[in-house]
Amino acid sequence: MLGKLDYRKVCSRWVPRMFTRDHKTHRTEVCQDLLHQFETEGDKFLDNIVTGDETWCHHYQPESKRQSMEWRHPDSPRKKFKTQPSARKVMCTVFWDRRGVILLDFLEPGESVNSERYKTTLTKLKARISRVRPEKQTTFRLQHDNARPHTSLVTTAHISKFGWTVLPHPPYSPDLAPSDFHLFGPMKDGLCGQHFPDNGAVIAAVRKCLASAGADFYGCGIQALVHRWQKCITNCGDYVEK
Repeated sequence: MLGKLDYRKVCSRWVPRMFTRDHKTHRTEVCQDLLHQFETEGDKFLDNIVTGDETWCHHYQPESKRQSMEWRHPDSPRKKFKTQPSARKVMCTVFWDRRGVILLDFLEPGESVNSERYKTTLTKLKARISRVRPEKQTTFRLQHDNARPHTSLVTTAHISKFGWTVLPHPPYSPDLAPSDFHLFGPMKDGLCGQHFPDNGAVIAAVRKCLASAGADFYGCGIQALVHRWQKCITNCGDYVEK
């Protein structure tokens, strides 16, 4: 019926970075490597992944693109004024695995994510894994992106001191990072439309939102990596939309 009426559900989206041939080749090689490890070790490989990333959480976040989707006819567009997020915000770092959140870390006012601050976060992560995932202390694989604080000499030396294994991750690839393609969208949807008076209120809301997501939600995010590695290879390294 909807097809006959020529109605469609529409939503704007960001266009991914235009990959060069070298980018695509590197993405394909990384996904082949990760897929091979999964095929060799099975679900145990996914069980041992601990993934993490940072994102800004605003005191006010307007309606998301997904939430503003609507059924409409191509000839009847509706004007909508753009609403900006508030200037006040707090940086949130989340580390999680297929069972749930392991560490939530928030920057203090005036702090920025640099190598020294990220070292502090990783030290907190080590302590949290010892407490809540003791069986993973020597077996887990860290998955994070190529942001400068994650890959600096200072950070890599700190990770090496811990004896951790870091999974390869190609540059400009949020489509292969579970926090980006699975976690942060729903998390921010849960905050949309609310006005928070201070950082403490934002932090409490983030904690509540992530705690309300069941283990199945986190498990699906890690499991989705397999499909995305396969699709990236099939796409010859091009961007994976879903």
